[in-house]
Amino acid sequence: MPASVVLGFSDRADVDWARLRGLQYSALAKIAFYRVFSHALLAVFVALIYMDTVGFLGIAGWIAVLAAVHTRGYKLDLTLADTQRRRISRNELNRQTMTAVFSGLVWGSAVLVFPFFGTQGELMAMLIVIALMVSGSVFFFTAAPKGILCFSTIVSVAAMLQLGFHGHWMAVVAVLLMLVAAVIGTIEVGRTYLAARMAEAAVTEKEEVVSLLLREFEENEADWLWQIDPARRLRLVSPRFAFALGRTQESIESRPLLEMIAGSNWESGNLPPSLHDLAERLKNRENFSNLLVQVSILGEERWWELSGTPMRDEQGRFTGFRGVGSDVTEQRNSSEKIAYLARYDTLTHLPNRLMLTEALGEAVRYSHQWRARCALLMVDLDRFKSVNDSLGHLTGDKLLAQVSARLQSLMGENQMVGRLGGDEFAIVLREVHSASAVRDLAHRVIERLTEPYQVDHHTLYIGASVGSAEGPRDGHSVEELMRNADLALYQAKDLGGGAHCRFEPALHASAEERRKLEMALRKALGRDELLLHYQPVVDARSESVVSFEALVRWNSAEHGFVSPGKFIPLAEDTRLIVPIGKWVMRKACEEARNWPDHVKVNVNVSPEQLLEPDFHNDVIEALAASGLRPERLEVEVTESIFLRDATVARTALERVMALGCSVALDDFGTGYSSLGYLRKLRFSTIKVDRTFVQGAAQGSVESLAIINAVVAMCKSLDMSTTAEGVETSEEAELIRNLGCDKIQGFYFGRPMPAEDALKLFQIVREMRA
Repeated sequence: MPASVVLGFSDRADVDWARLRGLQYSALAKIAFYRVFSHALLAVFVALIYMDTVGFLGIAGWIAVLAAVHTRGYKLDLTLADTQRRRISRNELNRQTMTAVFSGLVWGSAVLVFPFFGTQGELMAMLIVIALMVSGSVFFFTAAPKGILCFSTIVSVAAMLQLGFHGHWMAVVAVLLMLVAAVIGTIEVGRTYLAARMAEAAVTEKEEVVSLLLREFEENEADWLWQIDPARRLRLVSPRFAFALGRTQESIESRPLLEMIAGSNWESGNLPPSLHDLAERLKNRENFSNLLVQVSILGEERWWELSGTPMRDEQGRFTGFRGVGSDVTEQRNSSEKIAYLARYDTLTHLPNRLMLTEALGEAVRYSHQWRARCALLMVDLDRFKSVNDSLGHLTGDKLLAQVSARLQSLMGENQMVGRLGGDEFAIVLREVHSASAVRDLAHRVIERLTEPYQVDHHTLYIGASVGSAEGPRDGHSVEELMRNADLALYQAKDLGGGAHCRFEPALHASAEERRKLEMALRKALGRDELLLHYQPVVDARSESVVSFEALVRWNSAEHGFVSPGKFIPLAEDTRLIVPIGKWVMRKACEEARNWPDHVKVNVNVSPEQLLEPDFHNDVIEALAASGLRPERLEVEVTESIFLRDATVARTALERVMALGCSVALDDFGTGYSSLGYLRKLRFSTIKVDRTFVQGAAQGSVESLAIINAVVAMCKSLDMSTTAEGVETSEEAELIRNLGCDKIQGFYFGRPMPAEDALKLFQIVREMRA
């Protein structure tokens, strides 16, 4: 520490000077009285020496000035008593230093003046008094080194002037050497004193922090301090620790720690493993931290987290343990719950995807180690979505719970069933003993899940599709087995559900083809690969064209012409049907603008489109862009639109009808055919599916009855009927006789490009001409 910093002439940039000076000057209040007393005593001694020669008035005046200076200094020193806890100002520092300067000037004046009235012996006595004050200040008043330096310099200079006036040059040198020694002593003693004060303040600050932390720690309900002696008996029991034990401090003082926390298990000796671990660590006198211990408090099982450190005295002898503890029962229960939720499904209480993946990974490792076979079965529920949509999610959840119970009842040894999510489940077989084991289990699953369910007074029927993959034949990793089992499940769903399919390598090719087809379909609109064909719909009596149904076709640059039966389902699965449907709507309206005013255009709309919140805006934009009157646009939907979100679909169609457009119900009779749909929404046309037309042509009584019923119903509801799939003149005559209003089929025209549809009207005009 530089001398200028110790003396207070400068401040280090890395030190808080106000705090530094506060530590220095805070001790002045304690020695202020002794300084005043010492100066008074020496002033009396000087007065006795020079009373006769200087005179009473001179001595009295000098003492009065000295008393005034030190009275002021005494009061100032008392105000500095609290500077170790606050910041001292520069003004306070300068005022204290001025006390030393004024005192030095008063004593210096006595040294300069009084010896002229006395003898050489009296001068030597005065010089001894000055030397005594300087040396005493250096060693006893170290709290103010700057003031000591000022006082010593002033009185020493005055002494040197007096001695020089009398020609005592050697004495002048001696006083100068004393001054140098005083300055050096002041600096060194001040530096030592200041360092000691800073260290003391640091220790005090640490003690205060530790005390504060301990006090806060003790006030925390969940934590406590504990201490035991070498015999493991409790000592200095804290109130919090006693509260944690459910007892009073007095009742557990000097009682064995293990006995207090073992409860009724102490007498039987049947202690939990964690208590044995704690006892072993205490026996070996080992440090331990965050040790989880199962304890019994008043008969209640709880969990504590303990940390402890051995204590030793000055001679290094072991005196016991001291540590901290907390009750972590709630946290442990929460951790167990979190761990359960991480691996189990909350609805069905079956293992979830994470746990199934871990079990499958273990099965794969086991099969590799012992050259055994394992298997994974993917189970997907058939027709579950219709139950969920029609009866609500609460009923669907209850149904899933029953499905889970049935699956769990089918599980045997080394078999685990879990829920992957939604209505999809998985079964892991750790070891497959026979080739038919997987097939037999899959059939039992399908058979058991197909049985009827009773949920909230409803009798529900669903089914199940199963896809399976065996390891290591179908995959050497969890990812391969799950992907291949999923491909097999997809194949089972494609077969219509209610079936089991094993993974075959050919499924990879099919999946790859589907992936490539999807990638090409995503680019089809941008590449202008989609086009529309139009199939005529004619009046049953006059056989004149009344409308065209717009049918989308795809001529892919990579795959050539792709069947609509192939890419339409793919577009619906990937929701690409939404942008495709929007394009179809706009393109069909543009083309219909070129037809005669009485001819409509029929546009098929997917359920995915109807669920879009701005579907009616798409219709408005298509009509506005093309200039087509709303009355010439007929939207065709199937009954499946009511199986997902009937309210949204109904609202969307009502908005379209409000524009002036008409709505036709396509494929009536092949789906759920609920008459409630006809009551909820007023359709303009009901289209009879081609299967009934062909059945009626072949003499099927049922088909004839259905067509007659539909025609009669539509007439009573003021709706028109369209028969689809008419391919021969006989079928056309039959449909005409059955009363259908419009006919559509190959007999009257196959789907044709827009140019051919336009030419059709030109031919009619020429024939009429």
